[in-house]
Amino acid sequence: MQRYFIDQQPDEDNRFFITGDDGHHITRVMRMKQDDQLISVFSNELSAVCRIEKITEHGVQCVVEFFEDQSPELPVKVTIAHGLPKGDKLELVIQKATELGAYSFLPFTASRSIVKWEHKKGAKKVDRWSKIAKEAAEQSHRYHLPDVTAPVSFKELLTSALSFDWIIVAYEEQAKQGERSLFARALSNVLAHQSILVVVGPEGGLSEKEVTQLQEVGAISCGFGPRILRTETAPLYALAAISYHFELMG
Repeated sequence: MQRYFIDQQPDEDNRFFITGDDGHHITRVMRMKQDDQLISVFSNELSAVCRIEKITEHGVQCVVEFFEDQSPELPVKVTIAHGLPKGDKLELVIQKATELGAYSFLPFTASRSIVKWEHKKGAKKVDRWSKIAKEAAEQSHRYHLPDVTAPVSFKELLTSALSFDWIIVAYEEQAKQGERSLFARALSNVLAHQSILVVVGPEGGLSEKEVTQLQEVGAISCGFGPRILRTETAPLYALAAISYHFELMG
């Protein structure tokens, strides 16, 4: 059943209107008709099976048939802070990390980022990233639509990091030295509903200075297993490990 994120909530009669790109997708792409069903995820992150009551030139009027009650969301809120990588690697990260349960994305400019962020063209790129997250969230039946921000400076990242309960930094130098337990130990101390910031560097990783600055604001630097991972693989490894720890071990 097709799923749509709706930036509103149903009225007192459990009715609502779908317009814009989603309305066009329902009528022109999916060619849905009156009495067809779809799933809507509302702005309060409640999901419901809905029925199309009527289609007008202004949009699609729907009514809630019943609300779903089993959330697929991770019990912790994981934000991926990714140093700007080359090419379309961040698009892959956003798509797959959304499927794996990422709560939000915070790209940043690292000292080893080869890509230079162009603010004039940046808005279109952020819109594209947000669209990728939305499509991935719909495909993976998420209740939460991950937020994707425009890239921030490393200094701004340090400030943002202070608002998280836990900060975990992927540091390849520790992986090279055989460190294998800090990540698992950190997860064992995280409580349900807490927030985790996972910081991953670009190609070439984070500099020693950047890791030290993150540690100064409370970060735990960890190796992600004995192998050296690509920049686009590390956040997916982290989310898979977090999912296993909180959703499968229990």
